[in-house]
Amino acid sequence: MKAMVINKISRLDVDKNPLELVDMPVPVPGEKELLVKVSVCGVCHTELDEIEGRTPPPIFPMIPGHQVVGRVIETGREVTKFRKGERVGIAWIHSACGTCKFCLEGNENLCTGFEATGRDAHGGYAEFTTVREDFAFPIPDVFTDFEAAPLLCAGTIGYRSLRLTDMKDGENLALIGFGASAHLVIQMTRYRYPNSKIFVFARSAGEREFAKELGAYWTGDTSEEPPERFHRAIDTTPVWGAIVDGLKNMERGGRFVINAIRKEEPDKRALLMIDYPTHLWLEKEIKSVANVAGQDVREFLDLAARIHIRPEVQVYRLEEANQALTDLKEKRIRGAKVLKIS
Repeated sequence: MKAMVINKISRLDVDKNPLELVDMPVPVPGEKELLVKVSVCGVCHTELDEIEGRTPPPIFPMIPGHQVVGRVIETGREVTKFRKGERVGIAWIHSACGTCKFCLEGNENLCTGFEATGRDAHGGYAEFTTVREDFAFPIPDVFTDFEAAPLLCAGTIGYRSLRLTDMKDGENLALIGFGASAHLVIQMTRYRYPNSKIFVFARSAGEREFAKELGAYWTGDTSEEPPERFHRAIDTTPVWGAIVDGLKNMERGGRFVINAIRKEEPDKRALLMIDYPTHLWLEKEIKSVANVAGQDVREFLDLAARIHIRPEVQVYRLEEANQALTDLKEKRIRGAKVLKIS
């Protein structure tokens, strides 16, 4: 099978082609696994974190990609939940122990045995992949493969982030960064909290205009001061400075949720700018998001189908994966990027 693989840690500003197109054997499913013929796979900023070493694969070569949509073509002999021909999605969560406190509570994302698709196990930048049946998810019929792919990470992690804000209708929400995840969060926020105002902070004028098209109350650069303070915030940027700028504009008692597995190199100047009374005092709270649990994927796909969330996508061929990653790195973003595999 054809696959794009990571062979080593590198930097995209030096190496514009960090992924190599190779031929690999088609994987064989285990007893409780599915063999999936991949149709499409979304492109995520986490792939940049893997390639550049912020969350590196434990072994090389590694096939990245964790927003996978395809058809089951073979099942292990102990599989009971899926049949050949069914369409499934595979998200960032590839496996977990299933027996620890966190798994039993439905928070497999916090399991010490958590393994990620495309980092700890081969992912979807390939013609075929395998996954345990417990971590494959039926895709609602209302979505095309291209629409479904970004829902599996950008949408699902956005759903978990919004839930962790503990937001109430009528409160102001800030979205800091407006890429693949935020453009889906704004759609679910407008549905679930119709009386809330959404403030979007983005450095790109194109992203700010896109946010207005999707119903943002106000948009501005990350360094600008909004006309009102916000009660809740979700940050999806790869940098620290946007968090510091955001905290000073948050209302007392607000919650700031950081939706990022890793940040790029710490901006020591930005971190030194944190001033306790300005940024943290009066019970402001910072909370991180760690991965996603299986229930997040199931709940969000159901919500997205019910309220007709539609991602905007840019399509690339598998062989153009390096170009898609470069465009992502250089902020050429409108919606989500998806690879057409087969």
